[in-house]
Amino acid sequence: MATDILMPALSPTMTEGKLARWLKAEGDTVAAGDVIAEIETDKATMEVEAVDEGILGRILIQEGVEGIPVNTPIAILVEEGEAVPDASASQAPAAPKAETVSAETTPAAPASKASAEAKGERIFVSPLAKRMARERGIALDALTGSGPNGRILKRDVEKGPAAPKTAPKAAATPVITASEETVRRVPNSTMRKVIARRLTESKTQVPHFYVSVDIELDALLALRSKLNATAQENSFKISVNDMMIKAVALALKKVPGVNVQFRDAETLHFENVDISMAVSIPDGLITPIIRNADRKSLRDISVEAKDLAKRARAGKLKPEEFQGGTFSVSNMGMFGVRDFAAIINPPQAGILAIASGEKRAVVRGSEIAIATVMTATLSVDHRAVDGALGAEWLNALRDIVQNPYFLVV
Repeated sequence: MATDILMPALSPTMTEGKLARWLKAEGDTVAAGDVIAEIETDKATMEVEAVDEGILGRILIQEGVEGIPVNTPIAILVEEGEAVPDASASQAPAAPKAETVSAETTPAAPASKASAEAKGERIFVSPLAKRMARERGIALDALTGSGPNGRILKRDVEKGPAAPKTAPKAAATPVITASEETVRRVPNSTMRKVIARRLTESKTQVPHFYVSVDIELDALLALRSKLNATAQENSFKISVNDMMIKAVALALKKVPGVNVQFRDAETLHFENVDISMAVSIPDGLITPIIRNADRKSLRDISVEAKDLAKRARAGKLKPEEFQGGTFSVSNMGMFGVRDFAAIINPPQAGILAIASGEKRAVVRGSEIAIATVMTATLSVDHRAVDGALGAEWLNALRDIVQNPYFLVV
């Protein structure tokens, strides 16, 4: 019996995705568990495994198509010797939000234009887009659909019909500036679009406030050197970032009021401390999670962080490895940044921006000394965390970092 392969929901926030690549071709035998395609989601490019066995009878959505809604059929799986059903028959029950429009159901096109509907050609259009086009007097065949299989959506009607391809008059020749001649246009990936949307929502809907503190790192760096000197050859090396993840986790246990998330009706207080660490990947950012970081040794955090970062850059993370988290850490110290403020990663209530350590003059009593100092900036959701609580948490973090034996006892 023929089975539709549907666009899967690979994350809780995913509503649509891009079919990045097919790893099976029409006619290939497919076993349950085989990787058949790569889907670009709002988080990363992820592999899709087959849940049934059979033969890939027909591919309905080609590589490179964007904006494919979750649960849209993307291919048809058939049994050995079974005929492949017509694609439109397979898609019809799975896509109730769209319909095929013919000459009998389409509003009349302008008399000056021979319409595709009048010729009996099928046009895929959502009911909302169809109604909007009728109200605006726009012929459907004058629109270019941006949805799956060229389906006309609301945004296509709002853009209006494409300009007719007629020869321009000599007097109307556009003037092209030097910058337009040399510009390189790169289409935004699904990840980049989602990052733009989520960060805009965070900055406009979440009331941020920021608290900064200078932290001396000399004791922490000395401890790191001792720990790495005792590590066996080809074993592991602890980074400053590993130690900061542990310090952040311990500070959240000491001041648990920052390990929270705000909801309209309640504020969630978490017992577990799950640290999301920002990792830069091509064309975006992802935040794999060190779970229960307060209970793990520096060695365990180091090994896990390196593994997560490596697989994040290769697009091999599982959804549960980057979904969730109770607090985020963003470290740009390796770039020599003196200080910066990070944008909160909703629905979390806080994120710590870690800058570079540098030699600075510090006053100790009546003496001036030189110390390695780092500026750390806490961004918090003011709906859940007040200023005094944020300052208390930063002071707790500074005490732990400047007395780093808390990290190993």
